Amino acid sequence: MILEAVYLLPAAVWTGSMTYSLAVVQPRSARFFRDDDQLEEFLTVLAHGNRWRVLAMAATLIASAAALIVVCPWPGARVVYGIALVLDAAATGVFVHVSWRHWPARVFALREERPDFRRRLLMSARTIWSLVGAGFVLALVASVVRR
Repeated sequence: MILEAVYLLPAAVWTGSMTYSLAVVQPRSARFFRDDDQLEEFLTVLAHGNRWRVLAMAATLIASAAALIVVCPWPGARVVYGIALVLDAAATGVFVHVSWRHWPARVFALREERPDFRRRLLMSARTIWSLVGAGFVLALVASVVRR
């Protein structure tokens, strides 16, 4: 079903980009930039403009999961997409908090406050990754199993 692909593609992109960020970008940038001010500037430039792209992916996930709940003929898949919808909505909530609360506060944080902001951001990123990844895996399994 095309609607399943509409769900699975942004779920895979969001999960994959979070995996790359957590496994490669964040650890390597922390090792590369010895100066804390340069690291913060780099991370801010890297994040700039991504908010709306991520929100578009989140909206696509939520809308397509909701549509799949309505149109999917298999009751088990409707349950799975319902769970995925809840997971994606929770991930979106964490992302909104990070985007509109965490980052503005982080930009104006004192140097000694930055490690705590980085720790909290890492926890939020892992939470988003876990939620979206779980929704993606559930939806993928549901899509394959019912074939």
